[in-house]
Amino acid sequence: MKKIQLLGLGLFILGLLVFSTLPFIGDYRLEADIVSASVKTEHEEAMLRTLRPMYGEVYNSNFRFIADFNTLFEEYNEDLKRRDAWDDVIWDDYAFSITKGATQTGVISRPLLFFSISIGLAVLGGLLYIFPLYKGEPEGIKNDGIYFSSMKSRGLLGIITGTYLILFFVILYWFPEYMTNLVIMVDPLSKALSGAEASQWFLYGLIYTLAILVMGVRMFRKYKGNAYQTIRTVSVMFFQLAFAFLIPEILILLNKPWHDFKNIWPLDYSFFYDYRIEGMISSGALGMFMLVWGIILIVLGVPLLTYFYGKRWYCSWVCGCGGLAETLGDPYRQLSDKSLKAWKIERYMVHGVLVFAVLMTAVTLVNYFMEFGLLGQATDQLHSIYGFAIGSAFAGVIGTGFYPLMGNRVWCRFGCPLAAYLGIVQRFKSRFRITTNGGQCISCGNCSTYCEMGIDVRWYAQRGQNIVRASCVGCGVCSAVCPRGVLKLENAGEAGRINDMPIIIGNKSISVKS
Repeated sequence: MKKIQLLGLGLFILGLLVFSTLPFIGDYRLEADIVSASVKTEHEEAMLRTLRPMYGEVYNSNFRFIADFNTLFEEYNEDLKRRDAWDDVIWDDYAFSITKGATQTGVISRPLLFFSISIGLAVLGGLLYIFPLYKGEPEGIKNDGIYFSSMKSRGLLGIITGTYLILFFVILYWFPEYMTNLVIMVDPLSKALSGAEASQWFLYGLIYTLAILVMGVRMFRKYKGNAYQTIRTVSVMFFQLAFAFLIPEILILLNKPWHDFKNIWPLDYSFFYDYRIEGMISSGALGMFMLVWGIILIVLGVPLLTYFYGKRWYCSWVCGCGGLAETLGDPYRQLSDKSLKAWKIERYMVHGVLVFAVLMTAVTLVNYFMEFGLLGQATDQLHSIYGFAIGSAFAGVIGTGFYPLMGNRVWCRFGCPLAAYLGIVQRFKSRFRITTNGGQCISCGNCSTYCEMGIDVRWYAQRGQNIVRASCVGCGVCSAVCPRGVLKLENAGEAGRINDMPIIIGNKSISVKS
């Protein structure tokens, strides 16, 4: 079994190396027809004239090609700004589309081969490494030495992994033109699903989905025998594969707007943007269903389901961010900060993002119904600020890239506005709680160690006090790793849900508030 794991690790590293090298191979050559096919009609004449110095030249590096493009493009815009010709300034970013069109590489003629020796090898290697895990071991988490692991305790391997993820997301979100070979590699898959060429977001969605599926298998192995963890993992794998990846691509094939039916405002912060609303309204009955379904989820679905099941129904069973955190991020759950200081920061940050999202959406809607008479096009700047700071930097770069540095639920804990909304309902009006049997607790600390949301579960367990916290996502791992069965996830009547248990000191009792 050890040999199989070593083989798997070798294949994974080889696939990752190929994947990381692909962006730097091939040549780039720009011609007028590529420019015409890559830009909007209203910008075609200006772009053809601006990029003329690059025509016919062969670039052996995407860095040189992109540098020349950026120089010419910026000079054109800066000249217009100096002359106050703001109406002629081109605000669209054509770097990716033009770079992709100019790419000359073997990946174009054999995309599936390169996909197989990069992503395919990484997936195969990951599965070969995972299958032998925990074979012959008893159920439950024992002393597994996580704090002696360089990968799992902010050691050198963990820092390298985190740095790689951060760089990948920075390039993906803001400099996708450097990833054109990787996007070209997945073009056949995109065309098969949606009929359209791949974008960096299709590449991202594909890798995201494969990561959840492969690491979901690891969850089956790690928590074998635990029905709750097995079903929960199947759920996040299904919703990511079907609702977040396949169905939206099929909608594009049917000439309908891209839509993730499980994504809910305010996590889906662009739901009420004018282009989304107009796209849904103009798409007939299906589009209207998208709009009505989204509003029903916000107004009725979230409060009702959270009342009956707590926020776990979404955060640990449906959400793509939670699905990646629970699968790919599971090895890092013990890195979550359990300090009181972190909890205070968490409360202000996550609710601050929620307030920001609500205000931004309110302004967006008012502006939309006033036919952009409130803020005009300044609304786009508001959207851009939120999209950059929250949607990209926080949710993407920090939320995932910081797994090996700060744990797997950084985004869910500190930044997700939907988690804040769900948490408010769960804390004050829900049937969900984690009950504890203090008489059985041996203070081993497994529950607190593995709580990804930074809750000191042992503190509650020692007192026999129910855990009723807005941040708890109901993943159930605290219960799974408890050797004495002290913790139990329950949905029951609201009466007795919050039981403030006193600590007895001599003849006095001190009430402890949750």
